[in-house]
This record gives sequence, C-alpha cells and structure tokens, in this order.
Amino acid sequence: MKGNKKTLFAVAALAVVAALMLGIWYFTRPQPQEGAKTVAVAVVHADASSKEFTYHTDAEYLGELLLAEKLVEGEQGPYGLFITAVDGETAQDSLHQWWCITKGGDQVDTGADSTPIADGDHFELTLSTY
Repeated sequence: MKGNKKTLFAVAALAVVAALMLGIWYFTRPQPQEGAKTVAVAVVHADASSKEFTYHTDAEYLGELLLAEKLVEGEQGPYGLFITAVDGETAQDSLHQWWCITKGGDQVDTGADSTPIADGDHFELTLSTY
C-alpha cells in the first residue's frame, strides 16, 4: 500500500509540473503581429548561392506567407508544414538534406506554421545536411 501512495504522489507531482510548464509556455510564446508588415527571406541554396526576397504581407505566420508567395512547397504533417522545396530546389532525402529556418541567424524553435512574423523580421531558409 505504501508503494502505491509513493507512485500516486510521484504521478501527481509530475502532472502538476507538466501543467505548470505548459502554462508558462502558453503565456510566454511569441505572438503574431496583426496588420501590414514587411518581411525579408533569404534563401541559401546547396551551392551556397543566396537570393533575397522581400514581402509586404498581412500574414501572421511564416508558413502562411511562404505558401502564399509560392516560395516553398511542402507537406502538411502532424507538426504543420514540412518544407520540401524552396525557390525551386528540392531537399534530397538520399543526401540527408532538409530546409533549416533561422531568424537573424538563430535557428527557430517552431515550425513554419507556428513561427509568428513581425514587421522588419529577417528569416533565412538554408538547405542543410545532417
């Protein structure tokens, strides 16, 4: 009986910690900016060449902007948009390539569909290999 109480207490404590962390994330997550904004997107291809795009948009999330401007192609998955091609270049699974999203040089912690955009943001889409 004593072991069951300890297990129940541990599970309850874990649930409280998880709920607390979820609450902190919810209230501190980046919020999208409403209205018109200008956003720059640099594309770095496999050959290290780069191309800069500037968009004027009312979109609130990066994925929405990239799809609307037809800069990317991708597949919807359980975590949102999985980018498979950018500016006509497709990531090759056989070469272990993928499109990395960075903002101001720092990798974003969210997918394209959940990355909010604000006026003046600068994003980079880089064909990377793992």
